[in-house]
Amino acid sequence: MPSSPPMIFMKNSSQGEGKSTSKGPDSRFTGDVYLDLIHNDKQNTIANVTFLPCGRTNWHTHEGGQLIRCIAGSGWVCDRGDTPKRLRVGDTVWCPPGTEHWHGADDGSYMTHFVHAHGAVVWKEAVSEDDYAKKSG
Repeated sequence: MPSSPPMIFMKNSSQGEGKSTSKGPDSRFTGDVYLDLIHNDKQNTIANVTFLPCGRTNWHTHEGGQLIRCIAGSGWVCDRGDTPKRLRVGDTVWCPPGTEHWHGADDGSYMTHFVHAHGAVVWKEAVSEDDYAKKSG
């Protein structure tokens, strides 16, 4: 049989083997946002992120793009200059490299999403209440 690289097993952080869930910094998020980091190096960040109602990211970009998959609750994702688009459980979004965007929970719901970000993140200003209010239906 040909030799293949060994599988990489990452223990659940709640088992005390990795980092525990932490509150997202106010410099990058509005409202209550909690990060459960699965993996982080210079090329990849993989995490589950939970946003309480109205919680959201600042505007930001990803050097190599970002994959977002809503796994609980409901929320929104928005490219700068566009109308926010609703996220429901099972929805998956690809944010291409350099796309300036935000994502977060709905007014009346929490949202948890799984993210895989590629390369460096450039954090920008907070999403204004006016921009957040542009969501509909």
